[in-house]
Amino acid sequence: MTAARKATSRAAVLALPGRPTARQIPLARMLPSGRALLIGFAAVAAVLGAYLAARGTSMFAVERIEVAGARPSVVQRVNAALQPLDGTSLLSLDSAAIDRRLSALRDVNLVSYDRAFPHTAKIVISAERPVAVLRKGTQAWVVTERGRVLDKLDDPTTSKLPRVWVAGTSVPSTGDLLTADEARLPALVLGGVLSANRALFEQLREARDTEDGVLLVLRSGTEIRLGAADELGLQLAIAQRVFEADGPDAAYVDVSVPERAVVG
Repeated sequence: MTAARKATSRAAVLALPGRPTARQIPLARMLPSGRALLIGFAAVAAVLGAYLAARGTSMFAVERIEVAGARPSVVQRVNAALQPLDGTSLLSLDSAAIDRRLSALRDVNLVSYDRAFPHTAKIVISAERPVAVLRKGTQAWVVTERGRVLDKLDDPTTSKLPRVWVAGTSVPSTGDLLTADEARLPALVLGGVLSANRALFEQLREARDTEDGVLLVLRSGTEIRLGAADELGLQLAIAQRVFEADGPDAAYVDVSVPERAVVG
């Protein structure tokens, strides 16, 4: 039998009735039945209906808000700001709703939000700490460790925070970040001092941005010359050791080059 006849015979066998090929399988047999589709749609509708019903009832109403990530005084302010959310369904509560409530607290940012069913909302925040009173003439503002303007002070004498004096620098609106180095750099350094050495921070009277870098002034009048303050933790530790060894009566301690500290 020639090759052509063999091919013709094979094709005839494959095409015989009762031996359907892949091309001959009806498409309807590959699709779910109408009953299966009906059951599937009914299940989806039931789940969606239950979800919508739960959103509109007190089944998952917020009864407790747990706030973490900041000191107790800030947590109290956050709790007060979020109190109107009590009774809101956890299913409808989202980060946008929380942000709207926290917008009045300019030093607070939402980090994360999670639901702990059935009635608890867990919120993690970050809070900027006030580190300075920015002074320009007779005007004064509270500034945070990130250089954010918190509030305007009517009476600067009510705050014991270190002063940052500026002359021609324009001060942004409340809630905005300082942009001029004359004001921003001292505030950032003060934030670093507060984190590294709170005891030393509480002794500070003033911070300045000079031609030679950032300068801190203690209440005793002693200056701590930091230069670029790019090794702040080490510089403060050396200055502290100098004070412990020689007392706080030096005119200045220059730690702009930590390996060669100079006492004047």
